[in-house]
Amino acid sequence: MEFLETIGIDISKQWFDARMHLAKQEKRFDNTQTGFKRMSLWIDKSLTVPKESILFAFEHTGLYSHGLAAYLSSQQLKFILIPALELHRSMGIVRGKEDRVDAAKIALYAYRRKDEITPYQMPAQILYQLRHLLSLRDRIVIQRAGYEASLKESKCFLTKTKDPLYFQTQERIIRYLNKQIDKIDSELCHTIQQDNRINTTYELITGIKGVGSQTAYFMIVYTHNFSLFSEWRKFASYAGTAPFPYQSGSSIHGKTKVNHMANKKVKTLLNLCAVSSI
Repeated sequence: MEFLETIGIDISKQWFDARMHLAKQEKRFDNTQTGFKRMSLWIDKSLTVPKESILFAFEHTGLYSHGLAAYLSSQQLKFILIPALELHRSMGIVRGKEDRVDAAKIALYAYRRKDEITPYQMPAQILYQLRHLLSLRDRIVIQRAGYEASLKESKCFLTKTKDPLYFQTQERIIRYLNKQIDKIDSELCHTIQQDNRINTTYELITGIKGVGSQTAYFMIVYTHNFSLFSEWRKFASYAGTAPFPYQSGSSIHGKTKVNHMANKKVKTLLNLCAVSSI
């Protein structure tokens, strides 16, 4: 479909600035459901083109942009989520920062690429549930590792008889965190079983030697149940396992190596799976 107008949005925690590229109009709204509805009314009053021919563009900012993405998807409006690095490099040389100006640059970027852009498709709700549970689990694991390291070091210099509360408190916290991790693991397993397609994918992944449940969960979430990438080469590039050449002319002949721009979590998991399999 041909897009007749693009609207760039610079979004933050409390509000977002919207800018129409061709109409040259801009306005700030609250980053709430009420703000989304007011933006929709503002568009109806300002533009004569149908909403189906409008392309919304904004930066992928996690929780801050999730509400707007969900609203646009529910209204069947087309939008794209632009990675922060891609957006930053597309702006060229920039001095200073202002939300209103950034929204105009996002609208310009989307208008220039509107003929080659594929609108974003929201993943299934179950994938969001899995992502939130995995994020929470990671935070708890990091906290547990901190208490375990502190307890291990303390045992080298202190004794339980002289500082009983110091040791007992940390041990209780570690036991409590272990229980919470077990609860999250149970909920992850239960959530996976609610969707037949995702459950089938999970069983196929965990059937590979060296691949465990945590790797399977992350692979399913990051690839939208293996529907986000059209071929394995693109996923290998995303995961940081694909080598790229580094050469130019007759003077630069660097080593072929992987690029640091990758999903480090997926790369770490794949490495651990390979080591485990070996």
